[in-house]
Amino acid sequence: MKKTFLLIAALFLGVAVFAQDAAEMINKAQEAMKANKYLEAFELYDKAMANLGDVQVDKAINFNIGYAAMQADKNEAALAYFDKAIEAGVNVPKCHEFKGTIYNKMKDYPNALASYEKSLELSEEKAGALLLNAAVTAYRLENFEKAVTYFDQAYQAGFRPEDALLNKAMALKKLNKDEEYKQALVEGAGKFPANKKIAAALAGVYVMEGNELYKDGVAVLNAANQKVNDGALKTDDDAYKAEVDKAKAEFAKAAEILEMSVKLDATNANAQKLLEAINSVK
Repeated sequence: MKKTFLLIAALFLGVAVFAQDAAEMINKAQEAMKANKYLEAFELYDKAMANLGDVQVDKAINFNIGYAAMQADKNEAALAYFDKAIEAGVNVPKCHEFKGTIYNKMKDYPNALASYEKSLELSEEKAGALLLNAAVTAYRLENFEKAVTYFDQAYQAGFRPEDALLNKAMALKKLNKDEEYKQALVEGAGKFPANKKIAAALAGVYVMEGNELYKDGVAVLNAANQKVNDGALKTDDDAYKAEVDKAKAEFAKAAEILEMSVKLDATNANAQKLLEAINSVK
Protein backbone atom coordinates (compact mmCIF):
# COMPACT_ATOMS: atom_id res chain seq x y z
CA MET A 1 0.00 0.00 0.00
CA LYS A 2 2.82 2.35 0.82
CA LYS A 3 4.53 1.72 -2.52
CA THR A 4 1.33 2.46 -4.40
CA PHE A 5 0.91 5.76 -2.56
CA LEU A 6 4.46 6.73 -3.35
CA LEU A 7 3.96 5.92 -7.03
CA ILE A 8 0.81 8.06 -7.27
CA ALA A 9 2.55 10.91 -5.50
CA ALA A 10 5.41 10.70 -7.97
CA LEU A 11 2.98 10.89 -10.87
CA PHE A 12 1.31 14.02 -9.47
CA LEU A 13 4.72 15.53 -8.91
CA GLY A 14 5.65 14.77 -12.52
CA VAL A 15 2.53 16.47 -13.85
CA ALA A 16 3.23 19.51 -11.72
CA VAL A 17 6.80 19.68 -13.00
CA PHE A 18 5.64 19.37 -16.62
CA ALA A 19 3.08 22.13 -16.10
CA GLN A 20 5.70 24.36 -14.51
CA ASP A 21 8.08 23.68 -17.41
CA ALA A 22 5.33 24.42 -19.93
CA ALA A 23 4.54 27.75 -18.30
CA GLU A 24 8.22 28.65 -18.28
CA MET A 25 8.58 27.66 -21.93
CA ILE A 26 5.58 29.81 -22.88
CA ASN A 27 7.13 32.79 -21.09
CA LYS A 28 10.42 32.20 -22.91
CA ALA A 29 8.56 31.83 -26.20
CA GLN A 30 6.89 35.17 -25.67
CA GLU A 31 10.25 36.80 -25.05
CA ALA A 32 11.61 35.19 -28.21
CA MET A 33 8.61 36.55 -30.14
CA LYS A 34 9.36 40.06 -28.91
CA ALA A 35 12.92 39.64 -30.16
CA ASN A 36 11.69 38.33 -33.55
CA LYS A 37 13.34 34.96 -32.89
CA TYR A 38 10.50 33.09 -34.50
CA LEU A 39 12.02 29.62 -34.82
CA GLU A 40 13.01 29.63 -31.17
CA ALA A 41 9.59 30.93 -30.19
CA PHE A 42 7.78 28.29 -32.22
CA GLU A 43 9.85 25.41 -30.83
CA LEU A 44 9.26 26.60 -27.27
CA TYR A 45 5.53 27.11 -27.83
CA ASP A 46 5.13 23.78 -29.58
CA LYS A 47 6.98 21.88 -26.88
CA ALA A 48 5.00 23.65 -24.16
CA MET A 49 1.68 22.79 -25.82
CA ALA A 50 2.68 19.13 -25.87
CA ASN A 51 3.34 19.17 -22.11
CA LEU A 52 0.45 21.19 -20.71
CA GLY A 53 -1.15 18.37 -18.76
CA ASP A 54 -4.21 19.79 -17.02
CA VAL A 55 -2.96 23.35 -17.28
CA GLN A 56 -5.41 25.63 -19.09
CA VAL A 57 -4.11 28.27 -21.51
CA ASP A 58 -5.95 30.94 -23.45
CA LYS A 59 -6.81 29.52 -26.89
CA ALA A 60 -5.64 32.79 -28.40
CA ILE A 61 -2.12 31.41 -28.00
CA ASN A 62 -2.71 29.29 -31.10
CA PHE A 63 -2.62 32.43 -33.22
CA ASN A 64 0.76 33.42 -31.80
CA ILE A 65 2.14 29.94 -32.36
CA GLY A 66 0.83 29.90 -35.92
CA TYR A 67 2.44 33.27 -36.59
CA ALA A 68 5.79 32.15 -35.16
CA ALA A 69 5.62 28.96 -37.23
CA MET A 70 4.80 30.93 -40.38
CA GLN A 71 7.73 33.25 -39.87
CA ALA A 72 9.99 30.26 -39.22
CA ASP A 73 8.81 28.57 -42.45
CA LYS A 74 7.19 25.74 -40.52
CA ASN A 75 4.34 25.78 -42.98
CA GLU A 76 2.36 22.68 -42.04
CA ALA A 77 2.57 23.49 -38.34
CA ALA A 78 1.51 27.08 -39.02
CA LEU A 79 -1.57 25.92 -40.92
CA ALA A 80 -2.49 23.55 -38.10
CA TYR A 81 -2.22 26.21 -35.41
CA PHE A 82 -4.11 28.79 -37.46
CA ASP A 83 -6.88 26.23 -37.92
CA LYS A 84 -6.99 25.82 -34.14
CA ALA A 85 -7.20 29.59 -33.75
CA ILE A 86 -10.03 29.72 -36.30
CA GLU A 87 -11.86 26.98 -34.44
CA ALA A 88 -11.48 29.00 -31.25
CA GLY A 89 -12.74 32.15 -32.99
CA VAL A 90 -9.45 34.02 -32.58
CA ASN A 91 -8.46 36.62 -35.22
CA VAL A 92 -10.32 34.57 -37.79
CA PRO A 93 -9.97 36.90 -40.84
CA LYS A 94 -6.26 37.32 -40.18
CA CYS A 95 -5.82 33.56 -39.76
CA HIS A 96 -7.31 32.99 -43.19
CA GLU A 97 -5.11 35.73 -44.67
CA PHE A 98 -1.98 34.18 -43.16
CA LYS A 99 -3.05 30.77 -44.41
CA GLY A 100 -3.22 32.31 -47.87
CA THR A 101 0.34 33.59 -47.46
CA ILE A 102 1.53 30.13 -46.40
CA TYR A 103 -0.22 28.37 -49.27
CA ASN A 104 1.37 30.88 -51.63
CA LYS A 105 4.81 29.99 -50.27
CA MET A 106 3.91 26.35 -50.86
CA LYS A 107 2.79 27.24 -54.41
CA ASP A 108 -0.66 25.87 -53.59
CA TYR A 109 -2.41 28.71 -55.36
CA PRO A 110 -5.99 27.38 -55.34
CA ASN A 111 -5.95 27.11 -51.53
CA ALA A 112 -4.12 30.42 -51.30
CA LEU A 113 -6.84 32.23 -53.25
CA ALA A 114 -9.60 30.45 -51.30
CA SER A 115 -7.99 31.56 -48.03
CA TYR A 116 -7.59 35.17 -49.16
CA GLU A 117 -11.19 35.27 -50.33
CA LYS A 118 -12.40 33.84 -47.03
CA SER A 119 -10.47 36.56 -45.24
CA LEU A 120 -12.01 39.21 -47.52
CA GLU A 121 -15.45 37.76 -46.85
CA LEU A 122 -14.98 38.01 -43.08
CA SER A 123 -13.02 41.27 -42.89
CA GLU A 124 -14.94 44.43 -42.07
CA GLU A 125 -12.26 46.52 -43.74
CA LYS A 126 -10.73 45.29 -47.01
CA ALA A 127 -7.01 45.88 -46.49
CA GLY A 128 -5.10 46.86 -49.61
CA ALA A 129 -2.36 44.28 -49.05
CA LEU A 130 -4.94 41.50 -48.81
CA LEU A 131 -6.64 42.64 -52.00
CA LEU A 132 -3.35 42.82 -53.86
CA ASN A 133 -2.32 39.37 -52.67
CA ALA A 134 -5.66 37.96 -53.79
CA ALA A 135 -5.23 39.67 -57.16
CA VAL A 136 -1.72 38.33 -57.72
CA THR A 137 -2.81 34.81 -56.76
CA ALA A 138 -5.82 34.96 -59.08
CA TYR A 139 -3.50 36.10 -61.88
CA ARG A 140 -1.19 33.14 -61.22
CA LEU A 141 -4.21 30.88 -61.54
CA GLU A 142 -5.09 32.62 -64.82
CA ASN A 143 -8.38 33.68 -63.30
CA PHE A 144 -8.06 37.05 -64.96
CA GLU A 145 -11.61 38.22 -64.24
CA LYS A 146 -10.99 37.95 -60.50
CA ALA A 147 -7.53 39.43 -60.93
CA VAL A 148 -9.01 42.53 -62.59
CA THR A 149 -11.55 42.89 -59.78
CA TYR A 150 -9.03 42.61 -56.95
CA PHE A 151 -6.36 44.74 -58.65
CA ASP A 152 -8.97 47.44 -59.18
CA GLN A 153 -10.10 47.25 -55.55
CA ALA A 154 -6.49 47.50 -54.37
CA TYR A 155 -6.02 50.50 -56.66
CA GLN A 156 -9.18 52.17 -55.35
CA ALA A 157 -7.96 51.53 -51.80
CA GLY A 158 -4.74 53.38 -52.65
CA PHE A 159 -2.49 50.40 -51.94
CA ARG A 160 0.53 50.42 -54.25
CA PRO A 161 -1.70 52.07 -56.84
CA GLU A 162 0.85 52.13 -59.66
CA ASP A 163 1.46 48.38 -59.45
CA ALA A 164 -2.23 47.65 -58.96
CA LEU A 165 -3.29 49.68 -62.01
CA LEU A 166 -0.53 48.30 -64.24
CA ASN A 167 -1.37 44.72 -63.30
CA LYS A 168 -5.06 45.39 -63.76
CA ALA A 169 -4.20 46.49 -67.28
CA MET A 170 -2.15 43.33 -67.87
CA ALA A 171 -5.06 41.17 -66.72
CA LEU A 172 -7.41 43.06 -69.06
CA LYS A 173 -4.99 42.37 -71.91
CA LYS A 174 -5.09 38.67 -71.09
CA LEU A 175 -8.88 38.87 -71.41
CA ASN A 176 -8.46 40.52 -74.85
CA LYS A 177 -10.25 43.60 -73.55
CA ASP A 178 -8.02 45.86 -75.63
CA GLU A 179 -9.93 49.11 -75.20
CA GLU A 180 -10.19 48.71 -71.41
CA TYR A 181 -6.50 47.76 -71.36
CA LYS A 182 -5.63 50.97 -73.17
CA GLN A 183 -7.86 53.11 -70.95
CA ALA A 184 -6.24 51.69 -67.79
CA LEU A 185 -2.81 52.58 -69.19
CA VAL A 186 -3.96 56.06 -70.23
CA GLU A 187 -5.22 56.63 -66.69
CA GLY A 188 -1.97 55.29 -65.27
CA ALA A 189 0.21 57.45 -67.51
CA GLY A 190 -1.80 60.49 -66.50
CA LYS A 191 -1.58 59.82 -62.78
CA PHE A 192 1.91 58.34 -62.65
CA PRO A 193 3.91 59.96 -65.46
CA ALA A 194 7.22 58.80 -64.00
CA ASN A 195 6.25 55.13 -64.12
CA LYS A 196 8.34 53.71 -66.98
CA LYS A 197 6.50 50.40 -67.13
CA ILE A 198 3.13 52.06 -67.64
CA ALA A 199 4.64 54.49 -70.17
CA ALA A 200 6.30 51.69 -72.12
CA ALA A 201 3.12 49.61 -72.19
CA LEU A 202 1.04 52.54 -73.46
CA ALA A 203 3.74 53.41 -75.99
CA GLY A 204 3.42 49.85 -77.29
CA VAL A 205 -0.33 50.33 -77.73
CA TYR A 206 0.26 53.52 -79.72
CA VAL A 207 2.84 51.76 -81.91
CA MET A 208 0.28 49.10 -82.83
CA GLU A 209 -2.33 51.75 -83.62
CA GLY A 210 0.17 53.79 -85.62
CA ASN A 211 1.31 50.72 -87.51
CA GLU A 212 -2.25 49.89 -88.55
CA LEU A 213 -2.74 53.42 -89.90
CA TYR A 214 0.62 53.24 -91.66
CA LYS A 215 -0.34 49.93 -93.30
CA ASP A 216 -3.65 51.46 -94.41
CA GLY A 217 -1.77 54.32 -96.06
CA VAL A 218 0.67 51.94 -97.74
CA ALA A 219 -2.22 49.84 -99.04
CA VAL A 220 -3.90 52.90 -100.59
CA LEU A 221 -0.63 54.08 -102.16
CA ASN A 222 0.26 50.63 -103.50
CA ALA A 223 -3.19 50.24 -105.03
CA ALA A 224 -2.88 53.60 -106.77
CA ASN A 225 0.60 52.78 -108.10
CA GLN A 226 -0.63 49.41 -109.33
CA LYS A 227 -3.27 51.23 -111.38
CA VAL A 228 -0.50 53.37 -112.85
CA ASN A 229 1.51 50.27 -113.72
CA ASP A 230 -1.58 48.71 -115.29
CA GLY A 231 -2.16 51.85 -117.37
CA ALA A 232 -5.47 52.65 -115.69
CA LEU A 233 -4.13 55.88 -114.20
CA LYS A 234 -1.39 58.40 -114.76
CA THR A 235 0.54 60.08 -111.94
CA ASP A 236 -0.75 63.49 -113.01
CA ASP A 237 -4.40 62.35 -113.00
CA ASP A 238 -6.61 63.95 -110.37
CA ALA A 239 -7.83 60.50 -109.33
CA TYR A 240 -4.26 59.37 -108.67
CA LYS A 241 -3.47 62.54 -106.75
CA ALA A 242 -6.61 62.02 -104.65
CA GLU A 243 -5.42 58.52 -103.72
CA VAL A 244 -1.99 59.86 -102.78
CA ASP A 245 -3.61 62.52 -100.60
CA LYS A 246 -5.71 59.82 -98.97
CA ALA A 247 -2.59 57.80 -98.22
CA LYS A 248 -0.81 60.86 -96.84
CA ALA A 249 -3.76 61.54 -94.53
CA GLU A 250 -3.36 58.03 -93.09
CA PHE A 251 0.37 58.57 -92.72
CA ALA A 252 -0.25 61.87 -90.91
CA LYS A 253 -2.61 60.21 -88.45
CA ALA A 254 -0.10 57.43 -87.93
CA ALA A 255 2.72 59.91 -87.33
CA GLU A 256 0.67 61.79 -84.74
CA ILE A 257 0.07 58.63 -82.74
CA LEU A 258 3.66 57.44 -83.13
CA GLU A 259 4.94 60.76 -81.82
CA MET A 260 2.84 60.14 -78.71
CA SER A 261 4.54 56.77 -78.41
CA VAL A 262 8.02 58.28 -78.67
CA LYS A 263 7.11 60.92 -76.11
CA LEU A 264 6.17 58.18 -73.66
CA ASP A 265 9.11 55.91 -74.47
CA ALA A 266 11.96 57.35 -76.51
CA THR A 267 13.63 53.93 -76.61
CA ASN A 268 10.82 52.31 -78.61
CA ALA A 269 12.65 51.29 -81.78
CA ASN A 270 9.48 50.27 -83.62
CA ALA A 271 8.02 53.73 -83.26
CA GLN A 272 11.21 55.29 -84.61
CA LYS A 273 11.33 52.94 -87.61
CA LEU A 274 7.72 53.62 -88.51
CA LEU A 275 8.25 57.37 -88.30
CA GLU A 276 11.26 57.06 -90.57
CA ALA A 277 9.20 55.02 -93.03
CA ILE A 278 6.42 57.63 -93.01
CA ASN A 279 8.86 60.49 -93.53
CA SER A 280 10.37 58.67 -96.50
CA VAL A 281 7.08 58.60 -98.41
CA LYS A 282 5.81 62.10 -97.62
